[in-house]
Amino acid sequence: MSEPTPRTWNSGRGPSRRVFVTGLELMASVGIFEVEKRYEQRIVVSVDLDVLDDYDGVSDRLDAVVDYGRVVTAVRALVESRHFQLIETLAERIAEACLTDARVLVARITIEKPDILPACRSVGIAIERHR
Repeated sequence: MSEPTPRTWNSGRGPSRRVFVTGLELMASVGIFEVEKRYEQRIVVSVDLDVLDDYDGVSDRLDAVVDYGRVVTAVRALVESRHFQLIETLAERIAEACLTDARVLVARITIEKPDILPACRSVGIAIERHR
């Protein structure tokens, strides 16, 4: 799987932090073709978030930061919730879930299907959504 393209982040919005999950492999019911509706397929999800950084650097409390473990749990729950015709729709739902945390300013979601075209390492999409 490819790494997300490096991007400039935090365009002068104050202190920020980048929270990311790269290469989360899940089995998903996704696709428009009949075979895709019958059998789950492997997808690889990456999430890259620009987050307002109001962490004091001292408290050492998980609730003081955006928890990437919660991001993984939310992504897994969405993927397992139903069949998605398009990975674009799944990506939109993931971005929406990430943006429910008021500290998240930008959500970049990449979804890859590594087992679809034999001549390609993977195919997929990437979206970027802003608060």
